[in-house]
Amino acid sequence: MKAKSSTAPKSAIRAKTAATKAKPQAKPKTKSAAGAGTKEKPWRLKTPSGSSEYSMYRDETLDPPALVCTVGTTELRYHLRCLDDLHAMLKRHGDWMPLGSADEQKPAAPGTVEAWARSADNPVGGWYGLKKGLRGRFANYVPPVLEALGLAEVEHEARGNRMRAR
Repeated sequence: MKAKSSTAPKSAIRAKTAATKAKPQAKPKTKSAAGAGTKEKPWRLKTPSGSSEYSMYRDETLDPPALVCTVGTTELRYHLRCLDDLHAMLKRHGDWMPLGSADEQKPAAPGTVEAWARSADNPVGGWYGLKKGLRGRFANYVPPVLEALGLAEVEHEARGNRMRAR
């Protein structure tokens, strides 16, 4: 018995196959970015992978001014200027950049947002994280804030997420 042939042209089948192999574009912003970014009404966010919820707010009264992140009972702090600096770096970069989130004790992969946030070549000359022992994971917690502010697109896959400036 003869098998039925597909009615779709071969070029359409090839295009569909190529599209499924390409890395998907950023998913739309999640609804988890509620809040005003103040201590009283912090942003309620999710990590890029969607695996953890946390809150963040600006505190300009601290020295230096900080972006305060609360994950469970742990408090992390980053230089507040990281929002403007990261956005400017992404604008210059001009394309998707891997996040590469890593704990402070682990090295950051070169060419990632995490590596930039630790580099002596960034605007603060090193770590954006302010609390020794808790300076890492910049690329896990700061990009969703830029996304909530409409300054960046962030991918939301289980692993290997990227971001780019808007």
